[in-house]
Amino acid sequence: MSDVEEIPIRDESIRLGQLLKLAGVVENGVIAREIIAEGAVTVDGEPEDRRGAQISLGQKVRFEGEEFGLPTATLTPVREG
Repeated sequence: MSDVEEIPIRDESIRLGQLLKLAGVVENGVIAREIIAEGAVTVDGEPEDRRGAQISLGQKVRFEGEEFGLPTATLTPVREG
C-alpha cells in the first residue's frame, strides 16, 4: 500500500508541477514536465498530462517514479495550519 502524504498549501488549489516540487517528489519544473508528459502522474485515478492542471484541496495525486528512485506516493493538498 502506498503512503499518503498531506501537503499544506495556502490557497484553495495549486498547479500540479508546483505540488510535485513542494512535496519534494521532483527537483524542478523540467523534471515535473517530463514525468507528467510520460503519463507517470494521475489525479484522482485519471492520467493527467498538464503540468499546470489545478489541483484542489482533497484531490489525490499519484506518482509512481521507479525510474527516478522515488517510492509510490499519494499527495493530498490540505489547508495550511
